[in-house]
Amino acid sequence: MKLARLLVIGFLALTTALQAQDIHFSQFYMAPLNLNPAMTGVMNCNIRISGSYRNQWASVLKSNAYNTYSLSYDQRIPVGRYDYFGVGVNFWGDQAGSLGFGTLQGKLSASYAKRMGGYRQKSHYLVAGAEAAIAQRRLDLTNAQWGEQHDGEGGFDPTRPDFEDNLNRNSFIFADISAGLLWFSVFDKNNNLYVGAAYHHLNRANMTFYDGTSEPLYSKFTIHAGGEFMMSDRAGMVPGLLWRMQGPSYEIIPGTSIKFLMGNSRRNYQAFQLGAWVRLSNNFTKSMTADAAILSTRFDYNEFTFGFSYDINVSTLRPASNANGAFEFALQYKICGPERRGVYCPNF
Repeated sequence: MKLARLLVIGFLALTTALQAQDIHFSQFYMAPLNLNPAMTGVMNCNIRISGSYRNQWASVLKSNAYNTYSLSYDQRIPVGRYDYFGVGVNFWGDQAGSLGFGTLQGKLSASYAKRMGGYRQKSHYLVAGAEAAIAQRRLDLTNAQWGEQHDGEGGFDPTRPDFEDNLNRNSFIFADISAGLLWFSVFDKNNNLYVGAAYHHLNRANMTFYDGTSEPLYSKFTIHAGGEFMMSDRAGMVPGLLWRMQGPSYEIIPGTSIKFLMGNSRRNYQAFQLGAWVRLSNNFTKSMTADAAILSTRFDYNEFTFGFSYDINVSTLRPASNANGAFEFALQYKICGPERRGVYCPNF
């Protein structure tokens, strides 16, 4: 029975990968350049360095678990008194399975933020962004076993012809283009609201490992929203919502964090957050089902931000995973410099 469960998990992991679905982070708000190119440069400082790492299905796949990492740098450049450009670079990688199915991507992003009204304490901005990327997708077939190599009696004969003979390449390089919009309203230093949308994979690159055939990458649509709302001088809510659709698949992540403000001066900003989220998605038999409950925590200390989340698997794979889904670490470092712009931004 355990072997059967492992085979089911492996099959689902492989089919998900082969249909070219994108990576995702539970702490999507801590990986802004992966979420929406319009997030480039949207910050309360001049420079932001962000890193994320995710490990998923280790309880079932052991050393062949999904491993996803991301590192980004972005900066905002003043334009006039209130507007600004944002420029950024992002690198991410993803690998899973005994065949090392993985993707490496490097991308450049840019944005322009235009103030639509208000002043420093209360302002409204519209941001437009775009990104261009180069990526490599690869597959190591050294350890592959194919149905054609089974002798029909439960045995395995590696000398038999296999499916690999039909593959023309085990890696390829492709270009990727995306664009997005973001609107945010700031009511004061600690209260804000934002909503954004992005359209990824505009060019729909070919994802097949076979020469002479076509398997276009599904375009991905993203809508995200959230904000910070202080209910007292020391406590507030940080709700968020993420909706993504890519081909036949989609996911929705609603949730909120409770924020405790421990220091709020320019030289001593400290805040702690505890959050609860849920990931809803579709599968082969249901239009919507609960995939995971997500517990998160975040600590802000001046220019540093540390985040951790854990996914509790609540899907039909729970018997095989023992409810273990994924853990995720996130880190940000901001450099403010001597100049602090005349505008507040949401604190991503």
